Amino acid sequence: MHVGSFPLFNVAIDDDGLVTQMREHGIDTGMVFHPDNQLIRDAIARHPGLYGLVWANPRMPGAVEETRRLLDEPGSRFRGVKLHPLLDAYHPDDPIVHPIVELLIERNLPALIHCGHPIFTLPWSIEELIRRYPAAKIILGHMGHGNIVYINAAIDVAARNPNVYLETSGMPMHAKIREAVERAGPDRVLYGSDAPFHHPSVELAKVRVSGLPQDLTDRVLGENGRQLFFGEAIPDTVG
Repeated sequence: MHVGSFPLFNVAIDDDGLVTQMREHGIDTGMVFHPDNQLIRDAIARHPGLYGLVWANPRMPGAVEETRRLLDEPGSRFRGVKLHPLLDAYHPDDPIVHPIVELLIERNLPALIHCGHPIFTLPWSIEELIRRYPAAKIILGHMGHGNIVYINAAIDVAARNPNVYLETSGMPMHAKIREAVERAGPDRVLYGSDAPFHHPSVELAKVRVSGLPQDLTDRVLGENGRQLFFGEAIPDTVG
């Protein structure tokens, strides 16, 4: 999820509003991010239910050092990295990305990569990075987004690469969530809200009507994210 104002999309939410929205929909814990990492650092310090992803823009000087510092500071509540090759304008497998991925492999933490828009976030481009680093945990955010060709490609990429996870937000086809679970595996599909760009009432319903049995629905809605982001150090309430 995001915090902040996004006038291009006519949406905005601050961290208090986000936590209120989460509670209204039974979501106890969420991962948040914004290009301003200090904004997220302050938000997750204020709200026990929030954890952060470091927004790592490898084109910016000092990006690797900032990522390392935020992940490694005592009591850090950052649990991985957000990469947005589309907004920040780089190829996912550009060599400038490699040190960030190697840092994550060392710490056994995932990277969430926006997926579903040309020219830099198509599934096949991200797969070049995935195949270079089979030990990395890579989440395809939006699992291809709104284009059926990219959605199918994202599922294909996950099916042939066991280090890939698919995140559901913004992908409009509920039946594709079930297909993703069937083809990629029951532990590699993750619910996402993508607030404030999408609303949790819609995103939750999409998973619940996907045709999955209840046990697999529960895995998508919480258990898979809990395992991926926290491993054995699992908070009592993760949604």
